[in-house]
Amino acid sequence: MKHFYKISAISFLFTFMVSGISFAQTTNSGQLYVSEDTQLSIVNAFRNGDSGSFLNDGEAFIYSHFANDGEVNFYQQTGLTRFLGADTQELSGIQDSYFYDVEFNNSSSEVPFHLSGAMIIEGESNFLSGIVDNDNHGGQMAFGEQGRHSHTSDASHVDGIVTHYGNEDFIYPIGDAGYYRYAGTSEVLASSAIIDSKYFLENSDELYPHNLRSDFVEIINTNEYWTIEHIGSSAETFISLSWSEETTPAEILEQPRDENLRIVRWDEGENRWIEEGGIVDNTNRTVSTVVDKYGVFTLARMEGTGELPCQINVYNAVTPNNDGVNDYFVIKDSNSCAENMEVEIYNRWGIKVFETDNYGEGRDVFDGFSRGRLNVNGDQQLPSGTYFYILKFDYETANQNRETFKKTGYLYLNGN
Repeated sequence: MKHFYKISAISFLFTFMVSGISFAQTTNSGQLYVSEDTQLSIVNAFRNGDSGSFLNDGEAFIYSHFANDGEVNFYQQTGLTRFLGADTQELSGIQDSYFYDVEFNNSSSEVPFHLSGAMIIEGESNFLSGIVDNDNHGGQMAFGEQGRHSHTSDASHVDGIVTHYGNEDFIYPIGDAGYYRYAGTSEVLASSAIIDSKYFLENSDELYPHNLRSDFVEIINTNEYWTIEHIGSSAETFISLSWSEETTPAEILEQPRDENLRIVRWDEGENRWIEEGGIVDNTNRTVSTVVDKYGVFTLARMEGTGELPCQINVYNAVTPNNDGVNDYFVIKDSNSCAENMEVEIYNRWGIKVFETDNYGEGRDVFDGFSRGRLNVNGDQQLPSGTYFYILKFDYETANQNRETFKKTGYLYLNGN
């Protein structure tokens, strides 16, 4: 059973006048602690002053504006702060506000939450109703390493940049113009990663010309793009981009999809769009790949010929039974024009089990044993199942230009 108003606090309620209109505001200038199994409701605009400490391990209901110029935090991993206004709620302040669990539930307008302060969520953010807009108000929304969100939708997400701290898997609850269009990262190879992501329902062509693109890229998404930025030194990670028939151009999504839908990245150094590969998940409507460079990403459609440069042929069945047929993952270079062939192989949990920058017969090959550097011990026989690979190599075009080709796909290991 919940207990009400069992709090230790120093707070003041006063009324002030602006242009003849009376406003009520609750200001905390001391220590306000909401203990576990305790509920606190603040109906008026709430300001945590520069000497104020607001610590919530219970349940706090905020029905109007919220401003933090002092300390907002929690002791235990139990605190829930609910933003439940019946009108626009300004979320502001000059100090970072740390919350465990948060709920956004305001249906007074499509965009009822105006975030100009900084919110860091360490637990779960429940997006029930109302878009949180930090794009137009200069605020910051961040999630801690174990941070997560639920019920995110077109009607409730973050319009602007979202930051995630740590290398755990994370889906960014981002959108634009009333559309929730998430991006995701996972298996970040940096223990203290900080990654920002933002979605733009805009044509990237004016900023990043679509006519500047690598071979085999046929059509680049003209409706939308994402930014994914790693703060600090670069680290390899999985990224996923979502698609929707409502925002993604039909010519990008047309069938055949699995072989032709890819992620592309704008490369500042090369001043063009680079293909990053992509594994298509039609159930979740995502395309995923591994990258070690960040920046601007979108979806693209590749040329439909199905031909790979250098007459590369990939045989995606591996049966290491020493019968001389598919005993290892076979990649044939018919005219020997591929150079610096790199192969990475991942299991279905996204763990790297094999990698080499010297792939080929007589060199390094994948024969069903793990030689990855992550969570699987080296030289360990892998279970039968579906894995996916990333193939990358350099080649020379007909114009004698050097190009890098990247392909992703599934392989099937039968070790029985």
